[in-house]
Amino acid sequence: MYDVVLLTLGSERDAPGGACGSGGCCGAAPQDGASAKDGAGATDSAKDGTGATDSATADACATADVCTPADGATADGRCDTPRVPVLACADALTARGARVETVTARSDAEIDEVLARFDGPPRPDGLTWPDPDTKARLVVASASDAQLRAVVRRLVRRYAPPPSRRPDDLPGNRTVPDLPPIGVLPLDPARSTAHRDLAAQLGLPRDPAAVAAAVLDGRPRRLDLLRNDGGSVTLDGALLGAADDSGRPLHWRGRVEVDDAVLSNGDDPLLACAIGNAGGYARLDDVALLGDPDPTDGLVEVAVAVPVVTRSALGRKRVRLEVRRARGRAVAVLPREGKVPFLDDGAEGELSRKRSWWTEPGAWAVWAS
Repeated sequence: MYDVVLLTLGSERDAPGGACGSGGCCGAAPQDGASAKDGAGATDSAKDGTGATDSATADACATADVCTPADGATADGRCDTPRVPVLACADALTARGARVETVTARSDAEIDEVLARFDGPPRPDGLTWPDPDTKARLVVASASDAQLRAVVRRLVRRYAPPPSRRPDDLPGNRTVPDLPPIGVLPLDPARSTAHRDLAAQLGLPRDPAAVAAAVLDGRPRRLDLLRNDGGSVTLDGALLGAADDSGRPLHWRGRVEVDDAVLSNGDDPLLACAIGNAGGYARLDDVALLGDPDPTDGLVEVAVAVPVVTRSALGRKRVRLEVRRARGRAVAVLPREGKVPFLDDGAEGELSRKRSWWTEPGAWAVWAS
């Protein structure tokens, strides 16, 4: 018999008597010039051992899931009861004999309380480590990839050992152990055809009963994880750049390196930079940025879009878009002027200093049928 925790992320406004600005998620101040909305309902400002604070400042007031009356919402839209897909998944799990607990976490501390149930027995080195033999299962009811990322980020914070205490049983190409698998329950399947979230890209089930079956009968599918020196993680990918009010891309300059390959030295005007672990940012309108990013190959695929001016035989000026691509273990982006807006797993932010991402092959996992 399995013990299953069905975790939903909320915000302080969802709590009885809670209000934005009372501390925790909604009252957090941006850090390091970046205020990515992480969908977690919490601010993560701890340092990751590199001296850099996490730039993913969560703003659940803007990204928290909104209930409808059918989902159990109160008159002001507060989710006082679990949404219908959560209840349906819980019923399907219970019908199979699982012991199910539904939890709504409104802060990092509350997420951590759930994740602590997956800790392994004490180790001689004193490190907190996931239990590979646990019979517990975790299902995250996710309204966005940013919410799923928020849980994985807390898993990394919980189990990543300090560099000075790296154990011998940690894989040589990783900074984190195998993280506990997650069952993903998408909360908005009706919108999945318009927006290919990570669950859709991976071909994961969306029906609550099918999700329950995958968690109880399926297998862990291990996936690559991108960590960054801002203290956060990326599951799908990131897209750097911006557009004006008419939707036209704005030029920006920055140095972009992938391992030893330089895609831009900072002199070229860039329209976009895509960083892909999976394929969520493979295209920008009708332009193919990334080739075929694979979240299981241990590599990150990066592309920059550069406008190039040419002249025809008659002297007419033409502008074509040149896409430069590279694959590797790590990528670094250094803005040359001002702040560069970005989306990272759907979370918004602004980059004003150098940011590096690197791959952690097979570090996290999902339950797949």
